[in-house]
Amino acid sequence: MFEVTLLFLIMLVIAACAFLPTGYSKLFAPKSPQQSDAICESCSDLELKTIEESTSKPSFLTHLQSEIESALFPRPTDSILQRHYDTLVNAELENRLAAMPDS
Repeated sequence: MFEVTLLFLIMLVIAACAFLPTGYSKLFAPKSPQQSDAICESCSDLELKTIEESTSKPSFLTHLQSEIESALFPRPTDSILQRHYDTLVNAELENRLAAMPDS
């Protein structure tokens, strides 16, 4: 019975580490401030610029998508109608992006 309980607890810890968003990072996080400084110093300016660009583009697309959705009728609750609604929104989003001048 002890072995079964021990095995269950080990499986529970593994599942918590695998499926919780902070479980893995807490186990394998840097142990000292020097290690975290070394990780931060290894990042180059190019990587930081790429991160900034990637975070700004989705917000623009999200804003454009919400603008399109606000002009349309409310989102349907039926799954088939939701697919058609999503297709309509994506088509309008592509049309607006194609109509934008390249800069």
